[in-house]
Amino acid sequence: MADQSLPQTRTAEKAVNDGVSESAPKEGLSRRRLLGTAGATGLVLGAAGGAAGYAARPAEATPLTSLGAEEVMFHGKHQPGILQGLQARGHLIAFDLAAGAGRKGAAALLRRWSETARRLMAGEAMAIDDTDVARDAGPSSLTITFGFGHSFFARTGLEKQRPTALDPLPDFSSDRLDKARSNGDLWVQVGADDALVAFHALRAVQKDAGDAAKVRWQMNGFNRSPGATAHPMTARNLMGQIDGTRNPKPAESDFERRIFVPSSGDPAWMANGSYAVVRRIRMLLDDWEQLTVKAQEQVIGRRKADGAPLTGGSETTAMDLEKTDAKGDLVVPLNAHARITRPDQNGGAAMLRRPWSFHDGIGTDGTPDAGLLFVCWQADPLRGFVPVQRKLDRGDALSQYIRHESSGLFAVPGGAAEGEYVGQRLLEG
Repeated sequence: MADQSLPQTRTAEKAVNDGVSESAPKEGLSRRRLLGTAGATGLVLGAAGGAAGYAARPAEATPLTSLGAEEVMFHGKHQPGILQGLQARGHLIAFDLAAGAGRKGAAALLRRWSETARRLMAGEAMAIDDTDVARDAGPSSLTITFGFGHSFFARTGLEKQRPTALDPLPDFSSDRLDKARSNGDLWVQVGADDALVAFHALRAVQKDAGDAAKVRWQMNGFNRSPGATAHPMTARNLMGQIDGTRNPKPAESDFERRIFVPSSGDPAWMANGSYAVVRRIRMLLDDWEQLTVKAQEQVIGRRKADGAPLTGGSETTAMDLEKTDAKGDLVVPLNAHARITRPDQNGGAAMLRRPWSFHDGIGTDGTPDAGLLFVCWQADPLRGFVPVQRKLDRGDALSQYIRHESSGLFAVPGGAAEGEYVGQRLLEG
């Protein structure tokens, strides 16, 4: 994804100075209070190199690096996990409400989840029964995001509050969807720049669900760790391609209109919210990697090395769709992925892509079960995701190297104000 600002953040050092939340348990130390106080044991290579092996040595306590200290605010205009940059580790989980849970049970669950998210994102422990998985870590840019699926509204008697934008996505000819890994009443996205912090939040969300809801499906993803490159740059996917060059940016004048439901939107409870389309896209890497680099670039329409369009320039140079080569052929093929997905080729359709890569092992046929957990955000999926996917479905050169295996659409309400829980305006309105 292209560089983006990180709104609503602060460092753990400031969080330490702010003290522990009044709601924190009186016994034991929270993760926030542990920052900078615990000793550590480091591993260093012996003077003789590899022959000597690794020798343990004590290290004096040092403050967290900026990677672990970064904190994202839970309360705000928009929910966290949308505007922040790509995170190193993520979990996507869908739940189905238990029979009889209804509106009251859903409200109690969202109240628990919101309080847990607030605490963990601030670097604190769970209020009760914390697993201590992330005890020694800072917030590590943890974000937890909540959404509602189409089926949620019937289960809670709130059909009249269901947005029309949440109508099921149309069928696409290239879909090979597994219903057991699609949709769901509730959806939670967890992201962090530390794998243990992300797993800790995942377990907390699952434990908080209790008897009110059970997991329908879970998917685990990753991205490049912040700081792994010499300078900030757009991420690469598992095909080795720079992915996310033309992502909308918050500085653009029409960004809010395209990505978020307006404050005067309908229904009112979705004000400042967004709609998340979630797709598990399997990449047929064995087939893709048999192509030459030149052939891969023809499929995508961009250079693999730097993401620049085949028509020249740098990654951010506008693509010249009319440019031809010496033979009179278009430099960017008509079915190139980058040509088809350009907003100006889709009536201005725009979505904020915030994906994760995944690798779930090797299949019985010896091929990797790997690809992209595609997550995109838009004010209206019928104007964002759907028109672009319809065009891709009709003739994208990339389609023979990918397979859409699961799908979901979720209404993600605006951020919770101080003292509120996510979805309160829907469940108590």
